[in-house]
Amino acid sequence: MRSAERQLNLFGSGIRWSLPNLFSQRDAPGMQLYDRSLLFAVIGLICFGFIMVMSASMPEAQTLTGNPFHFVWRHVAYISGCVIIAAVVLRVEMHRWQQFSPILLLLVAIMLALVPIIGTTVNGATRWLSVGPIRIQVAELAKFAFAIYMAGYLVRRHQEVRENAKGFYKPIAVFAVYASLILLQPDLGTVVVLFVGTVGLLFLAGARLLDFFALILTGAVAFVGLVLIEPYRMRRITSFRDPWQDPFGSGYQLTQSLMAYGRGDWFGQGLGNSIQKLEYLPEAHTDFIFAVIGEELGFVGIIIVLSALLFVALRAIKLGNLCLLRDRAFEGYLAYSIGIWFCFQTVVNVGASIGMLPTKGLTLPFISYGGSSLWVMTAAAMILIRIDHERRLSLIQAVQGKVK
Repeated sequence: MRSAERQLNLFGSGIRWSLPNLFSQRDAPGMQLYDRSLLFAVIGLICFGFIMVMSASMPEAQTLTGNPFHFVWRHVAYISGCVIIAAVVLRVEMHRWQQFSPILLLLVAIMLALVPIIGTTVNGATRWLSVGPIRIQVAELAKFAFAIYMAGYLVRRHQEVRENAKGFYKPIAVFAVYASLILLQPDLGTVVVLFVGTVGLLFLAGARLLDFFALILTGAVAFVGLVLIEPYRMRRITSFRDPWQDPFGSGYQLTQSLMAYGRGDWFGQGLGNSIQKLEYLPEAHTDFIFAVIGEELGFVGIIIVLSALLFVALRAIKLGNLCLLRDRAFEGYLAYSIGIWFCFQTVVNVGASIGMLPTKGLTLPFISYGGSSLWVMTAAAMILIRIDHERRLSLIQAVQGKVK
């Protein structure tokens, strides 16, 4: 297996990390050492996202900065960051993520606590920490860190989660801390994503149904309460139910989005020919980019994009199942968590833009403009590639062991 792994002395510290050559197949002729279809699907979505961001952002960039390529060049920088992140994440062994998951959880919690104090405010929400020219949306990191923590916790406390209410509610307490810090920004959408991911993992881990349903009921009551105590959230709910009651007020964004879908018809108006992106539809290149896709590429384009996103999510779920069958519990639960995260965030983003769900500030995975979201999603996708790579290596080792 020497051709599949190399060693790196990390910063001269004596810690040796295994660096896989994902593109070497000399160890097992005829067998891929990584999931090509998943990798190409992710790369394809990122490239498609760049095209759509370029199409959707030019009018707003021209108005705000006088340069129609302002957001395009920033997105190029984000994609360059994705390449660096992918190169790093692919080289980190999975047991390292499990080993340092509590530290990662703590670091992100500290960053969340700093956001209300020294964070950058955009559009009335304080959600970013600025590091030089780079703005980091810490809530995106929270999804990543919490997924890794939950996978590690379920490995350590699996039996306790299945048999004891105490084991079930310990991660809920950690979630409550994270949720409280994120709600200070405020960002209810990220809290909902974390909650769904937590509930989904606990269910897949075999938690008792009584605890499971009690958690869902508590979460639903808490969500209703959070909506009722904030007038702007209540306005979103009422406008979502009937946006045409106030098409130039609280329902403006959704009505413009629905017009975009209506103009798209089956095959769309053609790439670059959207009218709604001409500053009629707010956030056309971020939260509502799917409406621009619908207008320019039509129903057929929508189906293709959703199929690609569904493929990535289902691939993650399938990978989680394969890992659990091979007694690789941490990798299995982490793959499950990433699959649930990708799938649910896509549902919320698309559902909000077509009027099936209240408007939430969640990006469309790999496609919407935004560095933090794109970087974190890329890191999560590369972890899936790394998990599958290690799984395939273990299969080769098992076969070679039997042959010997």
